[in-house]
Amino acid sequence: MIGFQPYETFQLLIETGGVERANTLLVAACDAYARRSKPLTAEAEQFEALARRLFPTAAPTARARAAGILASAQHLTPQLEILVYDHLGTGLIAHLERAPSLSDDVMERLIGKGNADVIAAIARRPALSNAILARLFPVNSRKVYRALAANVSIAPRGAYLNALTRSAEMDHEVAAILAEREDFDAALLTGVFFDLPEEGRINVLKAYARRNLPQAPMMRTFEQISVATNEFTGALMKLFSENRRPKITRLISQIIGLDELRCAEIAHDTSGAALFVVLRAFGCTSYDGLKVLIHATSHDADRSKTLASFARLFDEVSVPAMVYMMSAWRGDVRPAELSRPEYARFAEPSRRTPEAQQVSRTGTVGDQAIEALDRMKSVRRAS
Repeated sequence: MIGFQPYETFQLLIETGGVERANTLLVAACDAYARRSKPLTAEAEQFEALARRLFPTAAPTARARAAGILASAQHLTPQLEILVYDHLGTGLIAHLERAPSLSDDVMERLIGKGNADVIAAIARRPALSNAILARLFPVNSRKVYRALAANVSIAPRGAYLNALTRSAEMDHEVAAILAEREDFDAALLTGVFFDLPEEGRINVLKAYARRNLPQAPMMRTFEQISVATNEFTGALMKLFSENRRPKITRLISQIIGLDELRCAEIAHDTSGAALFVVLRAFGCTSYDGLKVLIHATSHDADRSKTLASFARLFDEVSVPAMVYMMSAWRGDVRPAELSRPEYARFAEPSRRTPEAQQVSRTGTVGDQAIEALDRMKSVRRAS
């Protein structure tokens, strides 16, 4: 191989020339090898023997520089791969994220070292094998699970689904990432609903649309108290218009039976998602429910799009579904059971299916309700 001699030729230079000579030899040798399009077997063996001798002898900065050069080589033996990743230093994570291919042996070796940042970089890589995934999921690290949750090439099924769901219960960032994934059943995040951002809460509600659910223990109670729906919504409208949220907290707690802390979260939720659960569980229609949400939600920005989403949810989400969700908040049911086949969503979202075009605000009862409420707001501002 041009530029190389057998291993013995360099031994005397390394031993008598000191660190500076080793640094120069290592960088030059790695540069020459990286430039070779396809080294012969004998050349690769000679260079591997040389690299194993030079890397431990050279200075740390030279090792990192030589490893960075060698990482660009197209043909690396498993031993050379290990040398590269053992000596890349601070450039290791960046290289792991952009390297077109990595052998499972190298990834398993790096995972075994226990560096959370390095393992998270591996977890972000696409097309990981089952053997590597089996090594990644037992790692007890939030960084790693956040990377796994964001890796859309990992299908959330079976044991992986259970592990991601458990991680979401302990890490709100993992929950927020999973709530945005189209291939993840957001209903499994019911237990951490109040820790999600607004868009994530809406996605959880959408996951309850048009699906079979187990019978909730609270259903009989809501069937009995739903006769007072009009009085309940009327009281909420009045209290929200006067911004008497502590009073709303006590009212919800007395009627529903949730603890006051949870009811306070519902009363102070300016996104309206938590209040929607209560309103729909009481059997509110889109018209009556939106009147309450108009008064309860934030008015810092244009809420028309959000209110339109709620209008569709009033039409698509059943009363038993929201009663089930409230039962989960009380701890009466386990949302994890929704992963069973009989409770799966009727239509799984597909990335190949084009989204339906937005229709104009004239047609459904919910859209008509929004128009009427917009006119009410205009009149109230004018007065």
